[in-house]
Amino acid sequence: MRIADDLRRAIYSGALAPGQPIPTYAELSAQHGGAATATVANAVKQLIREGLIVSKPGTRSYVRERPAVTRMVRTWYQRPGGGSPWRAEMAAAGRDGSWNSTTELVDAPAAIAERLQLDAGARLVRTRYLFLLDGSPTYLSTSWEPLELTGDTDIMLPESGPYAGAGVRDRMAAIGHAPTRAEEALRPHTLTDDEAKALGLYAGVPCIAVERTYYEGDRPLETADIVLPPHYRAVYDIPVS
Repeated sequence: MRIADDLRRAIYSGALAPGQPIPTYAELSAQHGGAATATVANAVKQLIREGLIVSKPGTRSYVRERPAVTRMVRTWYQRPGGGSPWRAEMAAAGRDGSWNSTTELVDAPAAIAERLQLDAGARLVRTRYLFLLDGSPTYLSTSWEPLELTGDTDIMLPESGPYAGAGVRDRMAAIGHAPTRAEEALRPHTLTDDEAKALGLYAGVPCIAVERTYYEGDRPLETADIVLPPHYRAVYDIPVS
């Protein structure tokens, strides 16, 4: 833990710059009172899992190049009928925002049922998204909508039908349930194996999850977990008027 902490501090402070080789196992052992090679290796593996160090067979391990930070603007007020906010935001920056998705019917887990004010086990439409920027994986989102609300309507399947690809607000408004507010709660999160594979990162990397819920008055219409890797920043555009 001490070896990993020292390496982490050196990387965060810039003492070990992106692209720079880290000290050899022998050097790290000498710097830490003759620590065993296995101990040093475990420390380096920890930082590899965190995404701070890159290791390739037959070469030195080195500090991962820092990806460019991408701003994800969370805007309070958006123009109705604007389609996908993600696609619009990226197009405004001259980039191509797209996504892949899978949708299925599931029973509500207890935590999601609580957010949607439903009984545990209520039927939900769950859609998992992998958002892409210029074709590369960027962030993940899992959305849940009550089947009792959207079932047998044009918006039951978020990525099919006449409202495919539209934002939650426009889709819900199409069935007479225009959201009046949205709530977002940020919490720390570590990438799971499946999330890491989808994003091309390592499991255990610390990141941020956004729990977002749309409401019509006090009634929840949709809730989602949005997982942002370290190189993304949620930037909140709050109008003051």
